[in-house]
Amino acid sequence: MDDVLKELEKDNLGKIEYDVSIDKYTTYRVGGIARAIFYPKNVDSLIQFIKKAKLNNIKYKLLGLGSNLLFSDKKYDGILIKLDEFNDIEFFSSSKVRVGAGYSLVKLSLQAARRGLAGLEFAAGIPGTVGGAVYMNAGAYKSDMGYVVQDVTVLTPDLKIIKLENKEMDFHYRSSFLQTHPGYICLEVVLRLEKGDKAAIEDVIRDRRKRRMESQPLNYPSAGSVFRNPEGMFAGKMIEDLGLKGFSIGGAKVSEKHANFIINYDHATSDDIKNLIDYVRDKVKAEYQVELKVEQEFVNWE
Repeated sequence: MDDVLKELEKDNLGKIEYDVSIDKYTTYRVGGIARAIFYPKNVDSLIQFIKKAKLNNIKYKLLGLGSNLLFSDKKYDGILIKLDEFNDIEFFSSSKVRVGAGYSLVKLSLQAARRGLAGLEFAAGIPGTVGGAVYMNAGAYKSDMGYVVQDVTVLTPDLKIIKLENKEMDFHYRSSFLQTHPGYICLEVVLRLEKGDKAAIEDVIRDRRKRRMESQPLNYPSAGSVFRNPEGMFAGKMIEDLGLKGFSIGGAKVSEKHANFIINYDHATSDDIKNLIDYVRDKVKAEYQVELKVEQEFVNWE
């Protein structure tokens, strides 16, 4: 791996950080040490890196803002990739925007609002990148990325650049083509928004920000909603009805403000958080015979 990292530096393919504490890059603020983080300068740099990684059997993973990941506390013996340089943005025609996968989703929603473009109000409180949001089909307030994406430019596992239209992305509740087809990487997205009233759009965003502050434990590290809502049910209510608000394991706790949030309230370890997730899921299954699906991805637990 060291030889590959030296090659990346020699070829000037992008910035590299060594022996990085992953807890700085995830919203749970937990995780072990990663051998390196690579920031490719452009698509060609990304492709060259992947070729080298595959040739040398090096493990790698894309990392956005780390808002839906739970890394173990073990060393990640591989290279994390951050597409921070994929941050170009262009508003064109009357209501479309082309934006790189590394661009902040919150920032994008505010940029759209300033231009009087509606459709991204739901995203103003989702702490992730555009690429991560497409991958997860992130959503809130009965809307999600599937409603606004026109097409997605992706890098395929055989390193071809292709465009997938909305229907090819197979958007469903917190799911997309990218989740079910490992190896595809979101590079750029075109969104189709709608002309709206700027003041009204900004009012909606302010109102929802106020509601989030009142109902979510934003003063503690978390990864947002832990469990997906089963059809016709609400995971948070099921957990609350079991009396689990405030229940803790180590430094991890079920939020007293919102039962579908697990917070790192006192120097939690990754094990604390995972054990609490498993405990809550088991309790819900025993009581309701429902298997809650975790929204977060568990990384480096094998």
